[in-house]
Amino acid sequence: MVFLFGIVFALASVFGGYVLHHGPMGVFIDAWTEYIVIFGSGIGLFIAANGMEVVKRTMGAVKHLLGPDHYMKPQFLNLMAILYQLFVVARKDGILALEGHVENPETSAIFSKYPEFLHNHHAVQFLCDNVKIIMGGGIPPHDLDEMMEMDLETMSKEAHVVPEAVQNAADAMPALGIVACVLGVVITMGKIGGDPREIGASVGVALVGTFLGIGVSYLILAPLARALALRHTPAEIYMNCIRHSLHSFARGEAPMICVEFARRNVPPERRPGLVEAEKFCKESGKSG
Repeated sequence: MVFLFGIVFALASVFGGYVLHHGPMGVFIDAWTEYIVIFGSGIGLFIAANGMEVVKRTMGAVKHLLGPDHYMKPQFLNLMAILYQLFVVARKDGILALEGHVENPETSAIFSKYPEFLHNHHAVQFLCDNVKIIMGGGIPPHDLDEMMEMDLETMSKEAHVVPEAVQNAADAMPALGIVACVLGVVITMGKIGGDPREIGASVGVALVGTFLGIGVSYLILAPLARALALRHTPAEIYMNCIRHSLHSFARGEAPMICVEFARRNVPPERRPGLVEAEKFCKESGKSG
């Protein structure tokens, strides 16, 4: 919602200043053909460059952007509690005691207490797959960490496909605005020698095309691309919490130390305190 507020505020400032300077809004209605040229060609080029799969993902990402942030302090605390409980089970009952939890996370006594985590399929799969690798043995901790890093890099590249596609569209929009303007000038040239007011109106419509191309690029698409990229950053941090805690677990460190590696990976504005995290993890373990 912050993104939507920022866009509305920016557009209101631009058009508000224009109106206060006695600019006629009717020209934006008269220039309806410019909308067809710019938005039609923009949508067509976006589909041609990225394919329908990316188009669908973009619509889903924009919808997600307007929703709440799912990676705040409570979500990180729940993740730490899950990790702590898994590591405690492994220390008390042996590493093979985790098999039932990672093979069927939906029925796990640990995971089932955190439905929001279970709905995060990437996190569940990443955690369970790497616990299985640790259970299998025979892999040094540094090799496991390298494997997890490779996995997260692949996920990150895939996640940034949509922001990059939107940014490429933003870069193209000013050029499409120039195309629309040039076409408007071509039409205007055919009216030379006629009514000056008609010529002036035609030039105004052509210039609206330039404004639309630049305005959509810098007032909507560019901030949208940036917001989509930033929205994925907490998800990457979340996954790295799992990675660092599992690396610590593979080295044989105590459960709370493993959780501390996860906690230190969280940025300060979302990070729970040391005492808060320890208390939450131990109380959640008792409640289970």
